[in-house]
Amino acid sequence: MSNFPMNTTDQTNTLAIDVKGLANIKNAAKQNSPDALKAAAQQFEGLFVNMLIKSMRATIPSSGLNDSSAQKMYTGMLDQQLSQTIAQRGIGLADMMVKQLKARENTIAPPDASQISNVPQAQLSAIPEEQSPIAQMEKYQKQLAIKAAQQQQNPSLGAKIFGGVKDFVQAVADGAQEASQMTGIPSAFITAQAALESGWGKRQILNSDGSTSHNLFGIKAGPGWTGKVAKVWTLEFINGSYQKVQASFRSYDSYQESFKDYANLLVKSPRYQSVIANGQTAAGFANGLQSAGYATDPGYANKLKSIIQNIGVS
Repeated sequence: MSNFPMNTTDQTNTLAIDVKGLANIKNAAKQNSPDALKAAAQQFEGLFVNMLIKSMRATIPSSGLNDSSAQKMYTGMLDQQLSQTIAQRGIGLADMMVKQLKARENTIAPPDASQISNVPQAQLSAIPEEQSPIAQMEKYQKQLAIKAAQQQQNPSLGAKIFGGVKDFVQAVADGAQEASQMTGIPSAFITAQAALESGWGKRQILNSDGSTSHNLFGIKAGPGWTGKVAKVWTLEFINGSYQKVQASFRSYDSYQESFKDYANLLVKSPRYQSVIANGQTAAGFANGLQSAGYATDPGYANKLKSIIQNIGVS
């Protein structure tokens, strides 16, 4: 039986920002508590759930009226607490991690007393503690936190951070206008599609080094593409359900280049001729893209028309 009661590692009734709860888990791990591994796995599951919630929030257009720093801070705290609560109930990730880590531990046979009796104490003390599963998960969580902090301090490591709908529309105005001149499609419609594909710039495709690909339209890199490529995992609607697949996307040096390539794609590809012909209305543009197979999402046209209305274009 563990020397630590169950509530030392149970985070159900603690705040997500309470460092004392994490300290309890670490102390339990040092005493080889059987509850510590499960609690650490739940912490990791909570981190995963928090990332999902942030991704979902990023898809919700912001009016800009309540985008204060205080609201963002309290929304982040709410998401953290919600993530911890969901993780305590479990979505299956923590249980799977515990099972795999225990199986890994069981494959390593412990040395008997005769094997370690002649080993100098200095060598025994030199065995790194970070080899334990608990420490491995803590190390990974720290790496994620460090990477997030680095991207906040140096935005060049990741994608440009847009401050809501108005900021996004203004930032891509020149590129959208150039694409409009090339295609004859209203620039507002083109801006709306860039917003849909990129989550208003908050869900951009990244290169392997973490820098943005500037690909705001989700254009894939086919056999004929000779430029840079960003390979990422994405969701595709296949055979009636969403499936996770790895795909190659075109990578550009600027957002302006992304808009220009998008315009060339519509003008030169025969499959999008109906989009060019009927793109003067929101319905003609959105329905034409879906009929041409621009995206696999069955609700793509309706989502695009909704965004067009959201930025004030009918």
